Amino acid sequence: MPPILPNILEMWFREMEPTLTRYLIFAVGVWFLLWVVLRPLLAPRKIREETPPARQLATELLYSIRSMAIFATVGVALTLMYRAGLYPLAHVANDWGPVWYAVSLFAGIAGLDAWFYWSHRLMHDPRLFRRFHRRHHRSHNPSPFTAYSFDVGEALVLIGFVVVWPWVFPMPDGSMQWVMLYQIVTNTLLHSGYELMPARRDGRPMLDFIVTTTHHDLHHAQAGWNYGAWFTWWDRWFGTEHPEYHARYAAKAWRPFGAAPAPQTLAAE
Repeated sequence: MPPILPNILEMWFREMEPTLTRYLIFAVGVWFLLWVVLRPLLAPRKIREETPPARQLATELLYSIRSMAIFATVGVALTLMYRAGLYPLAHVANDWGPVWYAVSLFAGIAGLDAWFYWSHRLMHDPRLFRRFHRRHHRSHNPSPFTAYSFDVGEALVLIGFVVVWPWVFPMPDGSMQWVMLYQIVTNTLLHSGYELMPARRDGRPMLDFIVTTTHHDLHHAQAGWNYGAWFTWWDRWFGTEHPEYHARYAAKAWRPFGAAPAPQTLAAE
């Protein structure tokens, strides 16, 4: 066996291990905590009455493992590209100190949000949907395991951000790993089926610029709305936020500072 092949395989397993570990920790952890341990306590926060069957969760897990294998393969290619000097901005960013490191994290999350919104809208084009995005929407009622349940094309689109962004924005070594950790943590919660974001007195989300579980759950229920995954800005700027979002959210959210708004107030929103 040529010596380069064992090296490539070793690199692939090094890429696969942390990705799979993070997914299992958060997918299984969120499922066990919300769906088993806290289920009676969180019953009022459950967005849908029905619970996805075990067969759906097992299928989602298998497709998620395939997606992570794709991520690991692209990760090997990225490592080789870095070694070949194809990402000169990273070497520049390494000298800019901890403040820039923090800036790069926020910029990376904002960039990923924009990348996801526009690629997500594009994948909903009927000419692309069946090839790129149908697998994810087979989970009409999502679960924590839906987070990476992708067609091959969608998995490549998502990981494509990790390839493209460091070419155009100076990301220090290691910073993209934190961006992708944020992505899997929030992605798992968005598919959890429970609304955990507390509400203000008027019934709106405490942090209304952040996508809530209700926001993304509405996308799985009615696919023509709510394309954003992390921030609500793009949906609001381009008129793709579900018109009943705030009413649906207020019906399930925990209001620590007061009672629910009157029904007519919610309807007026």
